[in-house]
Amino acid sequence: MTEYFIYSFIYLAAAVIAVPIAKRLGLGSVLGYLIAGVIIGPIIGLVGDETTSIQHYAEFGVVMMLFLVGLELEPKMLWKMRHRLMGLGGLQIVLTTVSVAFIATLFVEEWSVALAIGLIFSLSSTAIVLQTFNEKSLTKTDGGQNAFSVLLFQDIAVIPMLALIPLLALPELIELSQATFTDTAEKHAELSLVAGIPGWAYTLVVIASIAIVVIGGHYLSRPLFKFVADSGLREIFTATALMLVIGVAALMSLVGLSPALGTFLAGVVLANSEFRHELESNIEPFKGLLLGVFFITVGAGINFTLLSEEFALIIGLTLAVMLLKMVVLLLLSFLFNVRGSDRWLFSLSLAQAGEFGFVLLSFSGQQNVLPEPIIQPLSLVVALSMFFTPALFILFDKVILPHYQKNSNQREEDNIDQLGSVIIAGAGRFGQITNRLLVSNKIPTVVLDHESSMIDILRSINIKSYYGDATRPDLLHTAGIEQASLLIIAIDDKIRSVELIKYVKHAYPQIKILARAYDRGHYYASKYAGADYVVIETYYSAVELGAQALIDLGFSLKKANQVRQTFQQSEAKSGEALYEVWRQKGDFDQNYRALFIQLEEELNHAMEASQTEESPDSHTSDHSKREGN
Repeated sequence: MTEYFIYSFIYLAAAVIAVPIAKRLGLGSVLGYLIAGVIIGPIIGLVGDETTSIQHYAEFGVVMMLFLVGLELEPKMLWKMRHRLMGLGGLQIVLTTVSVAFIATLFVEEWSVALAIGLIFSLSSTAIVLQTFNEKSLTKTDGGQNAFSVLLFQDIAVIPMLALIPLLALPELIELSQATFTDTAEKHAELSLVAGIPGWAYTLVVIASIAIVVIGGHYLSRPLFKFVADSGLREIFTATALMLVIGVAALMSLVGLSPALGTFLAGVVLANSEFRHELESNIEPFKGLLLGVFFITVGAGINFTLLSEEFALIIGLTLAVMLLKMVVLLLLSFLFNVRGSDRWLFSLSLAQAGEFGFVLLSFSGQQNVLPEPIIQPLSLVVALSMFFTPALFILFDKVILPHYQKNSNQREEDNIDQLGSVIIAGAGRFGQITNRLLVSNKIPTVVLDHESSMIDILRSINIKSYYGDATRPDLLHTAGIEQASLLIIAIDDKIRSVELIKYVKHAYPQIKILARAYDRGHYYASKYAGADYVVIETYYSAVELGAQALIDLGFSLKKANQVRQTFQQSEAKSGEALYEVWRQKGDFDQNYRALFIQLEEELNHAMEASQTEESPDSHTSDHSKREGN
């Protein structure tokens, strides 16, 4: 028992130290876990032979992850994805398998061994890719969506692969296995419901198991979760969620199917359940921790002795597999019209082998398809390809994405063919609303934005706008800054917006400048630069929402408006005092913080003074009046 405590402490301590450091360095959490595993395993030697056993348990994190992925999907969504799922995912599996198998025939004699190797390396790492997509907010991109479709098809394809691999068994390995491992095979057979049964019976068992998951999840889960939720014990709901995932995984394992696919199917069935979010919140911590431990075991399991002995071969195979997969994915990106930086995101993110590669390697050994001398170096290739994957994401972030962003800004600026009394710099959500309000009142505007994609979107919905950098003096001249009455600044870059205010106030002092600020610091900087009117973009919407909250809590419409007015008056008064203190230092120093606390106390007193004898509970909100207001 003591050694398990010690190993648990080592793994968790390695994660606690390495992952935050990796995140701060911009390397991502996955690379942090992998590095932690390498340090505590091959380098320091704190962990050793138990790594493989721990990895089997940690792989359950992949199972949980696919359950959560299933919860985010609905059958209708899967149907909409069918073309990318079957077309893109299916072609990726076939082309990669054939390519790898063809190359493998140059090194091995048996075609069945080459085919097994091709199947193993056709898979990518769902755990690493989805984890990194979530961290870097790449899930909703076109490249991320296509990569997700491929990963989803790969996970589904594991089932037919598991069914095919036993058919590739080598006769000489079968004889050796029967002579040496008879007892072990009998022990494994005891844990299977389908061992020794005919093919037609196995098919019926598989259909029955899937039916249990689908029908049970649809009809039995809601009464069960409602019964547990009514107890009011959160830990019992957590236990129920874990019981569900573990039970489905166990059932799939007993009938020879992929536990990950079974839990994914269960997640899809429960995607419309009202308990979905509660399930996610209960499973997520376990998933994250187990995935982290799994990545650590991958790093700790790298056999540096074998790597040093066969360094050139293993590194060469790893890079060759990743390059081959990337070429296949690039070809498919052209075929399926994945463009720009999304093409490279799609190709680089899936270039590695995956965690299911370990499963298939182990299964291939058990089924006498691959001999042990081949399994060991291939396991290293799988592990190293996963280890190198975060570097590919860094390459995408630091080199490829900036290149495409730079090229997107190299589009020639539009010819401004009409002038207006108002120039709006920035065509984002803020600038668009301002422009619509002015144009609907017959006020001519000139809208400028340096994001070409945004300009194209606006033009597609008949909103007149021009591509160009509003901070450039020559473009402002072309836009008619000399004849304009107002300049409205709504660009995203805080520094560039302040510099624009300074320039226009110096070169065209007659122009009145209205500016949008992101926060209080940006507000002060814009005001100090000379803007005539500055508004923090969230201020009025937050005040409006707060007033509505008071009404919904029982305040009358009149009372809520009175409180809102008092709040805004106090904010305006204190804002001037806070600005003067900020202006003296140009920063939020200790004097600023002390004054802010003092003014907050004065605000509380002002709000109390505005209270009348009218009780908020004695009035209810009048919906029609609110609509009129």
